[in-house]
Amino acid sequence: MMTTATLDRTVGRQAGAPARGVVGRVIDRVGGGLVQTLLILIALFWLVPTLGLLVVSLRGETYNNASGWWTVFTEPAQLTLENYSNLLATGFTASFWNTVFITVPATVLVIGIAAMAAYAFAWIDFRGRDALFLVVVGLLVVPIQIALIPIAKLYGALNIFGSIASVVLFHVAFGLPFAIFLLRNFFAGIPRELLEAARMDGAGEWKIFLTVVFPLAKPAVASLGIFQFLWVWNDLLVALVFANTDNQPMTKALQSQMRQFGTNVDILAPGAFLSLIIPLVLFFAFQRYFVQGMLAGSVK
Repeated sequence: MMTTATLDRTVGRQAGAPARGVVGRVIDRVGGGLVQTLLILIALFWLVPTLGLLVVSLRGETYNNASGWWTVFTEPAQLTLENYSNLLATGFTASFWNTVFITVPATVLVIGIAAMAAYAFAWIDFRGRDALFLVVVGLLVVPIQIALIPIAKLYGALNIFGSIASVVLFHVAFGLPFAIFLLRNFFAGIPRELLEAARMDGAGEWKIFLTVVFPLAKPAVASLGIFQFLWVWNDLLVALVFANTDNQPMTKALQSQMRQFGTNVDILAPGAFLSLIIPLVLFFAFQRYFVQGMLAGSVK
């Protein structure tokens, strides 16, 4: 007679249940504890460069030239805040605020404009909607390098070349295609019945967008905001081309501190860490939205 275990296996094969692989069976036997420990070790190893940069920024130039940063654990007297004082004396504070004045408007404008456009592409019928959306998707593959010279000529004609506004506008223009594509996929996954119920209650398109669709898009909007913030905050190429000395962000200010025949570690290390710490804090604060935002609209 057929035993219960044999019957279960037979039914499972007939139902098309996938067989567990060797790796899957090993993980089941070992348990999740080992996997979690391994992931924690990988995360700590990934943070080693950040820790090294912090230590280097707190060591004097003599110590950095003489030994590796890990020697600070046996000689903590090497640590000092003199590098940060020297950095602030170079006018780095103005570059920091320039970065903020560039990044925040570029992020807010991209989210606002892209959200409205994505709602239109997802839920408003108008002539040429699909063709226009294909054009937006096609713009995703356009590299920013080919637009530097034409945009520079345009900015010169408009007399805004070198200003913070010129950098912001460039980032907004090249950030919109991806933003519209991401948010449109998320908006298209919202149940149609929810929008129809709002229309039956007398809500117009603007009210539906502001009170129904946009609040539901919190994961996608947060993920998009993080990506856009990081792209603009860490940008160097656009800043080198369009920002003058008075409006230069931190990336350009740090690049200008490079010596001809060596690295200015006592200035570059603290500047790099200050430019790193805010995106790092932002990432850890909103990392749970990353997966939700990137998977937006992928399943119904």
